[in-house]
Amino acid sequence: MESLWPVADFRLLGAVEIWAAGQPIDAGQPRQRAVLAALLVDAGQVVTVGELADRVWGKQPPREAAGTLRAHVARIRRTLERAETLDGDHVRLTHTPGGYVLHVEPDRVDLHRFRRLAGQARQPTHPEEQRTAWLREAVGLWRGQPLTGLAGEWAGRMRQSWDREWLDAVVAWANAELAVGNAGAALGTLTELADRHPLVESLAAALMRTLCAVGRPADALEQYAATRQRLVDELGVDPGAELQALHQAILRGDAVLPGGPAATRPPTVASVVPAQLPGDVAAFAGRVDHLAHLDKLLSASASAPPRAVVISAVSGTAGIGKTTLAVHWAHRTADTFPDGQLYVNLRGFDPGGEVTTPNEAIRGFLDALGVPSERVPPDLSAQVALYRSLMAGRRMLVLLDNARDAAQVRPLLPATPGTLALITSRNQLTPLAAVEGATLLTLDALSESEARELLAARLGDDRLAAEPDATDRILRGCAGLPLALSIAAARAQQSGFPLAALAAELDSAADRLDALDAGDPATQVRTVFSWSYATLSPDAARLFRLLGLDPGPDISAAAAAGLAGRDAGRLLTELTRASLLIEHAPGRYTMHDLLRAYAADLAGEQDTSEERRAATRRLLDHYAHTAHAASRVLYPHRDPVLIPMDEPAKDSRPVDLADRAAATAWLAAEHPVLLGAIRYAVGDGFDRHAWWLAWALDTFLYRQGHWHELAEAWEAALRAARWLANSAAEAYAYHRRARPETRFGRYDEARVRVQQALSLYVTGGDLIGQADAHHSLATIWELEGDFAAALDHVQQSAGLYGAAGHRRGQAVSLANVGWFQARLGDLDPALDSSTRARELLRALGDRTGEAGTLLSLGYIHDKRGRHAEAAEVLAEAVDVYRELGDRYYEATASARLGDSYLAAGDATAGRDALRAALRIFTDLGQSEAEAIREKLRG
Repeated sequence: MESLWPVADFRLLGAVEIWAAGQPIDAGQPRQRAVLAALLVDAGQVVTVGELADRVWGKQPPREAAGTLRAHVARIRRTLERAETLDGDHVRLTHTPGGYVLHVEPDRVDLHRFRRLAGQARQPTHPEEQRTAWLREAVGLWRGQPLTGLAGEWAGRMRQSWDREWLDAVVAWANAELAVGNAGAALGTLTELADRHPLVESLAAALMRTLCAVGRPADALEQYAATRQRLVDELGVDPGAELQALHQAILRGDAVLPGGPAATRPPTVASVVPAQLPGDVAAFAGRVDHLAHLDKLLSASASAPPRAVVISAVSGTAGIGKTTLAVHWAHRTADTFPDGQLYVNLRGFDPGGEVTTPNEAIRGFLDALGVPSERVPPDLSAQVALYRSLMAGRRMLVLLDNARDAAQVRPLLPATPGTLALITSRNQLTPLAAVEGATLLTLDALSESEARELLAARLGDDRLAAEPDATDRILRGCAGLPLALSIAAARAQQSGFPLAALAAELDSAADRLDALDAGDPATQVRTVFSWSYATLSPDAARLFRLLGLDPGPDISAAAAAGLAGRDAGRLLTELTRASLLIEHAPGRYTMHDLLRAYAADLAGEQDTSEERRAATRRLLDHYAHTAHAASRVLYPHRDPVLIPMDEPAKDSRPVDLADRAAATAWLAAEHPVLLGAIRYAVGDGFDRHAWWLAWALDTFLYRQGHWHELAEAWEAALRAARWLANSAAEAYAYHRRARPETRFGRYDEARVRVQQALSLYVTGGDLIGQADAHHSLATIWELEGDFAAALDHVQQSAGLYGAAGHRRGQAVSLANVGWFQARLGDLDPALDSSTRARELLRALGDRTGEAGTLLSLGYIHDKRGRHAEAAEVLAEAVDVYRELGDRYYEATASARLGDSYLAAGDATAGRDALRAALRIFTDLGQSEAEAIREKLRG
């Protein structure tokens, strides 16, 4: 395909060529072109002489390589001078102390232009036509096999890597052409590539969709059958979820264009149908016109043009029934959204100020859509892009409840047709109407007939008919506020009092309720709230007040017992029946934010500061001690917590967690609450609790891949340590804060934080802390590929652990010394270090550490050519990781075991081990799966 734009001045995506003034310039003999290509790949950056030699000649360059390179560079300069004479543009090739730099605009090199265009096209915010044009140009820059005519390992690696980028771009281009109604444009290219790459499922899917679009569904089904057979024959696996779903859609006769029911989804994410809606109300009444309006919007969304996303923003004062209406309508139309319903309470008006951030909401949606935590990108913009990609082609409802403003909502809006976003807020979200074309639906008070219908649904027509005058007074007093009517009905049901008695109570506060549209909503319904509160037993009333102090988004029955200092089961039931609390999940409770504010006000009025502080201490002790126990179960060999924990307050009731499964389940349910507790505790006189909670959450958050939450927890712990003036705790917090930065790939930031910790450790004379810091620095250098620097830090770490008498630290350091010695090629010392480390860790009962040494030993044996010995220890590593329940490292060990078997000549065992690794990596959504597939194909 010819590019629609001017060709690049320098070409790598085919033969290596130079063009100027529309004509080719002789780029020299193959070795000279190899030097030019090696410089163009890193245009504008220093390429060292060693790197150039490696790229041109491989690992064993000739002795005269440096001189030969200088000669080639001189000839390239003369060639560039000829090109400059033709087009007047100056490209410089300069020598620096570090190597050579080819100064050229990246867009003048076809490889870099291709990458820019493909990257721009991946941004969903651009119009579809523009994205398609960019992809057409990107695909058109390819002229055949990259670096044609160049031999050598480096050129082969580049071709293999760029080919993957090319295939991804072709698939994106084909889907883009489909989206703009130009299916035939990509058919020839897809057909040719599918023949050359029969095991690339995304390519097969794009071809199948294109064949359907041009009226050839039978050929699409034939393509699926051929692809499936090749996968089974060569890899022993069935097609992935995307290809299977596409196949079923074609069989059903569904549309399979991008954005339709069978649109492309990331193949490593399981097809999940979330159902996150809260429960519907038992007795919904009224709002007929509003429901009809929402139904009309739903009908419009089904026939909307591809660019439309229908948004309905339901706004109104507190207690007006926004959430009730939205949830009821969502349940009523759930069948219209076969791909599921997402829900989040954005807590935009939470009295404690704990607003749900877009990052937290997106993370929850990605969890619900089946994205493994390790595949969640670190940045919000990338998370939004992944979320919108997963939503593409799905028919889903997204209910965004209790939004503060448009800015909080925008990142959560889907970007493709077929999905409807329903938003509730106390504010008029006018910017959404102006920019996103949202439909604004404002709720006001219920009409008299609707209010009467609601009361009748709760109390029965007979009871209202028996006291018509009292009924009218209650209706007038509640002024059509659904929340007030619901609580009044609950009060009447619970007390059995005559309606006249309730009407008399309301009459005395009618002046405030009549002013419902002005003033502070938190005080306007106070009298209504007080009805339910006044009927509570003293113990339930006390618990209700204390719940206003709870920092979490919800609370478990066990935590409520700790807050109350006594068994809370009966009290929670009483509060739920009084409509003052909602059991939104078994054993977990939440309350309306106005009720929370009301409860907190009551606590300030009726409980002393000492009583409130004692209750907060019991709750935080409950969380801290239970979380500490859970962390100990997950990681029994971890060093003790740095700030010694006090005995838990009497009646704080920490939970007894029996095993790993119980600890994991408790932390999974409670970690959002624990993060809220950390925020609450910092600087409020409970800084020790904040630090303990961060320590206790560390293992769970790290292993689960909750990097953002981990960073937040240790950032708060750092502030707490400063409040406590505890330099040792501050150093530890700096150190742990570096770990999520490492996972984000921000190695410089991670290194700075570890160095800050190391400085404090040295000042405080903390040998173990210093050793830990050097261990972390070794990890960072390893990730950056500098094994010599990593080994140096590990050796320093080992010496410090030895001086401190820390046996496990010595053993782990010795294991890491062995690993880095092996990576540097010092195999005999590596074997000795790893063997001794294994014996030490086995004596200490550290199965995780022992499994790591088995991996190292397998690597060393393989490098020494002793593949049978490598297979033996790696098989043992697989068994140990399976015993520990560590699936990721079980797959890692299986993959290495497969390599060892293949090297030993046992092809059957090798394929079996690689297939076992592939199954686990695929199940976990790990990128390593593709490398295993490639290996099996080979």
